[in-house]
Amino acid sequence: MSFVPKPLKAVINGLLASLNILFWGCLILILALFKALLPFRKVRLKLSAACNACMSGWVALNRWILQLTTGTRWNVRGLEQAQLDRQGWYLVLANHLSWADIFVVTAVLRDQVPMLKFFMKQQLLYVPVMGLACWALDMPFMRRFTKSQIVNNPKLKGKDIETTRRSCEKFKDLPTCVINFVEGSRLTLAKHQRQRSPYRYLMKPKAGGIAFALNTLGSQFDQLLDVTIVYPDAPQNIMYGVLSGQLSSIEVAVRTLPIREVPQGNYDSDKAFRVEFQQWLNGLWREKDDTIAAILAEQSHPAPVYDKLADPVRIA
Repeated sequence: MSFVPKPLKAVINGLLASLNILFWGCLILILALFKALLPFRKVRLKLSAACNACMSGWVALNRWILQLTTGTRWNVRGLEQAQLDRQGWYLVLANHLSWADIFVVTAVLRDQVPMLKFFMKQQLLYVPVMGLACWALDMPFMRRFTKSQIVNNPKLKGKDIETTRRSCEKFKDLPTCVINFVEGSRLTLAKHQRQRSPYRYLMKPKAGGIAFALNTLGSQFDQLLDVTIVYPDAPQNIMYGVLSGQLSSIEVAVRTLPIREVPQGNYDSDKAFRVEFQQWLNGLWREKDDTIAAILAEQSHPAPVYDKLADPVRIA
């Protein structure tokens, strides 16, 4: 479809993507209703597997649409050496540039690991339609309490971990891959500068969320997957670049770490462990920053979005 103007191609792909979400979303909601009504454990596990299959179908159809309508190359490095298993348990850490990252990571890992799960705030469970669909997909819902809430009610201490642990008990029966965008927000140059980030192409990683996930599920994970996403010639609006075919390539680097090499402990109450974990994560982020620099060095004209000295841009 190279003859189609890019703005029109973006509209077409946006419409196809919306229809794709609507189709698979309706199937998931139907399965969710049966899952909510039926108390039988084995039946619910099969329904969970069916919901995961629907999400996998959504990812596959999105990838097919983009392959059909755009000439964007997908260059994935490190996946062959990863030796992943669709029956394993994995924790994924990734940098975050755009809403497109969710599709990119799920598309790259779709045939390699179980369908990805995203940690979500407890409040989202009560959002109409979305909450039910995420519940059906076994997304773990996290309930965090602020320090002031715990001071006012000491009984709340430790409740957040226990709540999340209960919501993740189902992962013992179904192979699972949990993803965390450790920066906590999509990268923009304005945020990067406001944060005074020590990294060239990344914001500071937030250690609390990932430490919390490891405290809850660490014993179940087989490996940690470090995923680095780069859009070398991205426009200011990356999602538009993906839908319009404006990107010449999407670069993804994957590497694995044995979970035993990741520091684990009580992040909330153990100050020494908190320092150790932050140092480990900062080191991982420095390596990721170097990976991005190496990928960009291979490109003849990297996008100005990767130059922190450029004018502020909006990354969508």
